[in-house]
Amino acid sequence: MTVWRTQGLCLLVILISPQGNAHPQCLDYKPPFQPPEPLLFCKEYAKFGCCDLDRDDQISQRFYQIMDYFDHSGFMACGKYIRSILCQECSPYAAHLYDAEDANTPMRELPGLCGNYCGDYWLHCRYTLSLLTDYNETSAIEEDRSKFCKYLELKDPEYCYPNVLSDDKLNANLGDVKADPQGCIQMCLEEVANGLRNPVAMVHANDGTHRFFVAEQLGYVWTYLPNGSRIDRPFLNLTRAVLTSPWAGDERGFLCIALHPQFTTVKKAYVYYSVSVKKQEKIRVSEFIVSDSDMNMLDHSSERTLLEVDEPASNHNGGQLLFGLDGYLYIFIGDGGKAGDPFGKFGNSQNKSTLLGKALRIDVDNNDHGAPYSIPSDNPFVGESVSRPEIYAYGVRNMWRCSVDRGDPASGQGRGRMFCGDVGQNKYEEVDLIENGGNYGWRAKEGFSCYDNKLCSNSSLNDILPIFAYPHKIGKSVTGGYIYRGCQMPNLNGLYIFGDFMSGRLMSLKENTETGKWTYKEICMGADKTCSFPKLINSYYKYIISFGEDEAGELYFLATGAASATARAGVVYKIVDPSRRAPPGKCSFKPTPVNIKGKLIHFSPKEEFVINKKPSTTAVPKPKPTRPSSTPRPRAPQTPTRRTPPVRHSTPRPRALHTTPRSLTPGRPSYWTPAPKPTARPSYWTPAPKPTARPSYWTPAPKPKTPARPTYWTPAPNPTARPSYWTPAPKPTAKTQTSRPGKRGRGKPRRKGERRGRPRSGTVRLVSADGWKDRGRVEIFVRGEWGTVCDDMFNSQAAAVVCRQLGFPVVERVAKRAELGPGAGGVRILLDDVECDGTERTLLHCKHAKLGKNNCSHDEDVGVVCGHYEHAVE
Repeated sequence: MTVWRTQGLCLLVILISPQGNAHPQCLDYKPPFQPPEPLLFCKEYAKFGCCDLDRDDQISQRFYQIMDYFDHSGFMACGKYIRSILCQECSPYAAHLYDAEDANTPMRELPGLCGNYCGDYWLHCRYTLSLLTDYNETSAIEEDRSKFCKYLELKDPEYCYPNVLSDDKLNANLGDVKADPQGCIQMCLEEVANGLRNPVAMVHANDGTHRFFVAEQLGYVWTYLPNGSRIDRPFLNLTRAVLTSPWAGDERGFLCIALHPQFTTVKKAYVYYSVSVKKQEKIRVSEFIVSDSDMNMLDHSSERTLLEVDEPASNHNGGQLLFGLDGYLYIFIGDGGKAGDPFGKFGNSQNKSTLLGKALRIDVDNNDHGAPYSIPSDNPFVGESVSRPEIYAYGVRNMWRCSVDRGDPASGQGRGRMFCGDVGQNKYEEVDLIENGGNYGWRAKEGFSCYDNKLCSNSSLNDILPIFAYPHKIGKSVTGGYIYRGCQMPNLNGLYIFGDFMSGRLMSLKENTETGKWTYKEICMGADKTCSFPKLINSYYKYIISFGEDEAGELYFLATGAASATARAGVVYKIVDPSRRAPPGKCSFKPTPVNIKGKLIHFSPKEEFVINKKPSTTAVPKPKPTRPSSTPRPRAPQTPTRRTPPVRHSTPRPRALHTTPRSLTPGRPSYWTPAPKPTARPSYWTPAPKPTARPSYWTPAPKPKTPARPTYWTPAPNPTARPSYWTPAPKPTAKTQTSRPGKRGRGKPRRKGERRGRPRSGTVRLVSADGWKDRGRVEIFVRGEWGTVCDDMFNSQAAAVVCRQLGFPVVERVAKRAELGPGAGGVRILLDDVECDGTERTLLHCKHAKLGKNNCSHDEDVGVVCGHYEHAVE
């Protein structure tokens, strides 16, 4: 049997997907984008697709190199087919057309065509196939229309080319924010940090390092680097001073941190926390200075108290610090607690002689040798004898999480606006825009409605109404958010994203700039296919505590599965729009180096990536029992109308690639019925005695056995590897071992200290109970012993390293959760958290946890199935 049957048929079995099962996705496994400049060659994808102008130019060059084989009539007859096939790389559905949606399966070399289109292509230009592909046995299928189209056809009538261009359902809202039938905006998430104890705040230094700091309610603040790792020593540790408790829902504790806006030169941080002084509960706002010896730690001896406010009750503590664009520090304090602001005649919030229930503004610059702060001259109540001069706005109940709008990246519109979520009493939650001297109505009003009827009817109230308020059937504790002004997700620009702590709802507001009105839409998690991109998940823990921005303006929220200051159930999620991204390279940045003292703790996501989830139509095999976690993750309460909290697995479960196991020697699929060989030739076709003769327009220059390719089209050694402009091709750093593992080359001297017959460190083998050479449990030789490898983070790139070491050019699949057998007694787990890009010489050259250190068991030993696609099958 020919090579074509092995390679082509395997590709066909893999590419056939259930009808309607694709979504916009490029060959780099990311969403499509709008090119920054119009495309000149693949013009049909100039508004939205997967190519920028450079890639468009490369495709154009390849097209004209192929067209050099043709005379004018051949150019006119076949040019349109060649151009259309080459340009499918730019299609927003390129990943489906090339069967690249699953990174664990081989990718097609040519896009999938619809049956009728393939038939026309075969009829007019079938001998051009060898110019488009590196597949050397095209002559075996060129004369048989059935074989030809079985090789090229995509058995999906909606998503094959050219039907995918004309399907109104697929293209009507392509690139717009996705919404379900009820209008709920579909988003996805990326897990950024986990294992936190009630994470209450996330801030960045704005110093070019792109690190960010996450505060826990207990009093710890941790430093995270752009690569996701955390420094093991806290940026700040106030656990001995902070007043809090393990009770679920306790509002006291470390509540916020803000860094000076000129943090690169003014190395100061400001914190807001609960404290007990002589049995009196207080709110304390303090200033710290960065340590001279460590840029990632505050000098704990430098604390300077700026402000203390007595708290009459243990709730409504407020808890927001932030710097406005004016450089002043804003402090948001609750009304003092209890219920209904029962303090005094009109309550604390309407009483300007107290700081409770207020938004304060102070100047903390130039305070090193005098008072801890000064009063800005334009504060609204400066000079009023009965009013505290720190007050900037009043009539607030318990504002929880405020933010400053960066402004539209192009026009600057909205820059400097301050948004706050104000937690309601009995009926309504509200979102406010903070103004100088504004009265926000509490306790006279709650949202748009009256709470204290007598005070509400007072003509002197003159309160500022919220931009949005929602009833308690939607949620009972608003968590203020941010206006999105990042770069990576252009569709979200100008969208105010916020949440509710109790209901777990994510929500959004969109401003109509002409009317000033705000439109509400709920945010929900996208279906599995919508979020089927690398690193994305579509579930989160219910209790939304806070929101945050990174230095680049990307948006995050902080949530927990157990609202206790001592439960390690907190996670930081990045919000991702799956419908569209910025053009590649537009949002890149180079972080300023960070000097690290101490150790880095590698981040390992706990949730299962959507791309790894098993299809719901596939029967899920019964998993082998796994070890119980030492710190089980709490589960959030479920509500009938909301998503359920995710189930934690000790390791992500592998995605089922097929509904039935793949055969190593596949036969013809059931739909493979050879069609009668047509004999009719087109009118310009010159009869030739041999069936392989070329038509008259074919230039009689001798055709090379392997047609010349452009310089960028160099096939990688591994048939499953992507071209160089998608992912890096394997570097020729070492020769492929075809002999037994660890064997020295003939004539090479034995290395110093090397014993005869002893494998080299990093040598791998596949252990199978049936003695198979091409599949089995992965074992590696390290420090004089053989041990297993855990399946955490182990993927097809790592498997490629293993197979290449053993002399196999192809990875057929990765088998997780000890599917190919667990390690026997006495065999240790030597490697865990292995991350490879596929070019490394051994697994030891990949990123991995410390040798012998792991958090898994032999129930999670990884296995690999290698293969030889280029070998003929008898």
